[in-house]
Amino acid sequence: MNLYESFVIAFSMYSRIPMPRVEWSREGMKYALCFFPFVGLVLGALMWGACLFMDWAGVSQLAKAAVLTVLPVAVTGGIHVDGLIDTCDALHSWQPREKKLEILKDPHVGAFGIIGVMVYGLLMLGAMGEMSSRHMAVYGGGLFLSRTLSGLSVVLFPCAKDSGLAASFADGAAKKTARTVFCVYLAAAAAYLWALGQWAGLLTLAGALAVFAHYYRMSGKQFGGITGDLAGYFLCVCETVMAICLAAAGYLGWIR
Repeated sequence: MNLYESFVIAFSMYSRIPMPRVEWSREGMKYALCFFPFVGLVLGALMWGACLFMDWAGVSQLAKAAVLTVLPVAVTGGIHVDGLIDTCDALHSWQPREKKLEILKDPHVGAFGIIGVMVYGLLMLGAMGEMSSRHMAVYGGGLFLSRTLSGLSVVLFPCAKDSGLAASFADGAAKKTARTVFCVYLAAAAAYLWALGQWAGLLTLAGALAVFAHYYRMSGKQFGGITGDLAGYFLCVCETVMAICLAAAGYLGWIR
């Protein structure tokens, strides 16, 4: 197995971090999904470092919140936010399932997509405004967790279409190996959140699992399975909920 190739494919697909060129072979695609959570790990480290630097430099809380809100979009290239926009348009169209799937593929942005991304941005801005460097260290584990759950959904949930990003990774993945790897990642993320955040970490984990359950129910009922756009929607909603959970934990005195 060419794990290096799989690593590069994962980071090339899900981030804008410069990577060397490799051939996207079927062998490389088998394990690419297993490296997806490490994009979250790198993003979490960057956000934690940025938070530490801005605290040291005396940057205002609003400016810090804005940087921490925009940084994930810059690092990922907005691929997940694009899925959020398309899914909001499809969900609020109140059309039959087949029409919803067509809306997901439509490159045009509708009113509900704009509303959805504005709500996402404002909620993230507000939550990030409450983040200390300790919060951000816990949140970094949450970014690993959200991508672990997203990867797990690709190898567990049915796909709505035979083509598209989610279907390509689902078909190319070594599913049995991926399921085992993601279960190990899930246990490691839960242990990290508890070790670093205790009850705040547990609240963050509970929030992520609640969104995962919603994702499973919504994708099956509304679309007949998952797509790449729905995976992006899940990631954005999950990470927003985890940020809100950490902000709430700060008010409760569970983390400082």
